[in-house]
Amino acid sequence: MRTPVSIGITSLTPLDTVRALAPRIERLGFHALWINDLPGGDSLDGLRTAAAVTERIGLATGVIPLDRRPAESLDLDGIPAERLALGIGSGRAAKPLGLVAEGLAALRDATRAQLIVGALGPRMRRLAAEHGDGALFNWLTPAAAATTTDELHEAAKGREVRGILYTRTTVDAAARPVLEREAASYESFPAYAANFARLGFGAMEATIGDAAAVAAYDGAPDELVLRAITPSNSLDDLERFVETTAEWVRSA
Repeated sequence: MRTPVSIGITSLTPLDTVRALAPRIERLGFHALWINDLPGGDSLDGLRTAAAVTERIGLATGVIPLDRRPAESLDLDGIPAERLALGIGSGRAAKPLGLVAEGLAALRDATRAQLIVGALGPRMRRLAAEHGDGALFNWLTPAAAATTTDELHEAAKGREVRGILYTRTTVDAAARPVLEREAASYESFPAYAANFARLGFGAMEATIGDAAAVAAYDGAPDELVLRAITPSNSLDDLERFVETTAEWVRSA
């Protein structure tokens, strides 16, 4: 597998689970651990916990909404900047481009970490290309991921910018209902619904459920994040997830 492959979990994952899981993710050779920033959880707390028990693996947030957590409020202490990819997005801001542009400028002065922009539409992707270190994409098929990443590189005009794809992934049938609920939720958001209509596929077509689906993304984005969808998000579920997907990556 030429494309670096990472693992994604949510900030609602208990810190004890993160502490147990992160070293295993590192030992299995994954590129990074990405933690979604959701209300009720703190992705940065999760990354601090992971940083304390690992040595090399990348640490990333996917993504912190700046309308809920302003750039100046982010506590990056305890997370090595050289390992951190700080993902930021607009959330539900009335002026999303301005908010993210201001956030990028403020964070450039505050950290040496890579700054990754959650980018759904073309204008936010252009902002990522011109001022960020990468763009984080969601719900794309392999063909769409390749096209979108190529467009990002072209817009960057020689700047080094990575196209990173978050792909919901399951390893057992018991997780299928969870995946279907998440897909339906995203399809209900007007911006995503319009994007799916424009691209010509539904959310479930942009998911991974076996080794062949992992291999299909090889060479499409610059980094593939296997966002863990499990029956209960327990440590046992997540350990089974990372062990199984590590085998898929090795066989891809």
